[in-house]
Amino acid sequence: MKRRWLEAQADLVEQVLWQHRSPGRVTGGRVTPTTILFQVVPAPGVRWSRLKGLAEELAMALGVPGVRIQREGPVVQLEIPRPDPQVVRFLPLMEEVRRSMSRYPPYTALLGLAADGAPLLIRLTSPQVAHILIAGTTGSGKTSLARTMLTSLLMTHRPGQLMLILVDPKGTAFAAFRELPHVWTFAAGEMPEATASLEEAVRLMERRSREGIFTPRLLIVIDELGDLVQQGGREVGELLTRLAQRGREAGIHLLACTQKPTAALLGGRLTANFPARLVGRVVSAEDARVAAGIGGTGAERLPGKGDFIAVVGGALTRFQAAYLAPEELRPLLPLIARGSGAPQP
Repeated sequence: MKRRWLEAQADLVEQVLWQHRSPGRVTGGRVTPTTILFQVVPAPGVRWSRLKGLAEELAMALGVPGVRIQREGPVVQLEIPRPDPQVVRFLPLMEEVRRSMSRYPPYTALLGLAADGAPLLIRLTSPQVAHILIAGTTGSGKTSLARTMLTSLLMTHRPGQLMLILVDPKGTAFAAFRELPHVWTFAAGEMPEATASLEEAVRLMERRSREGIFTPRLLIVIDELGDLVQQGGREVGELLTRLAQRGREAGIHLLACTQKPTAALLGGRLTANFPARLVGRVVSAEDARVAAGIGGTGAERLPGKGDFIAVVGGALTRFQAAYLAPEELRPLLPLIARGSGAPQP
């Protein structure tokens, strides 16, 4: 990204603000793999509501599809998409993370790169996590993110430490993992199969709770959670709610993808038990509020294709999901499976 071009864009920002009687000065910024961020200090007396209303004028002047405007204290941050977006590659990033740590933290998944350029990780066993909901429209990258997280966990845990239930209604999201020794059950397509897997998980949870057992950790990964609940009805909704409410104590975690995590579709008790939310591009501000569990995230203005906001413990972190291509995953699977025995629940 050439400095001269960035300076010209910053000048355009200041010009638009001045023309609309909301002057401000660009004091800095940051270039991420997919976006350019300009920090603007408004002149005294300039109203925040007026600045927010200039998103379309700024986008037109800069020649971009849209501008995302956020406030961080006295500074306003303008975000525009890069004309040359870069992909964050999973394998080099994972290697960098493992090389930089004396010991990779257990039950921790790699998400990607945060806006400040640092690798972003999420730990299932953290009190602020336990269960993770990934939300976003088609093309937001939610299923790809789930595969990235799953691969990072499989690369760092043996079946005796981590076992999986994969619920894949379309049969394509997690099919590559189905033969790994970590996988306890793989449910694809037919609803009775998915229901049976969840019933077995509930029985395991109840037995573990009685006996005080929480290892190996069980991760239930679900693609298209909304479709699963809609097709499975009340029975599936109740099973998932029980797992979300009591699973943590028995070492059971949920990682679920959905296009629209509304309480009307999933049930209020279920959605309330996902403390961690990873939100990609959604259709509207209301969808963004529901997906994140809080308002004002601006997820409806994300560019998509792996651009996410992590909402954990009330803190928001912008990140670009690391991408793992199918041709990169295939050679990893034998390495993950080599020398491993099947887990015993």
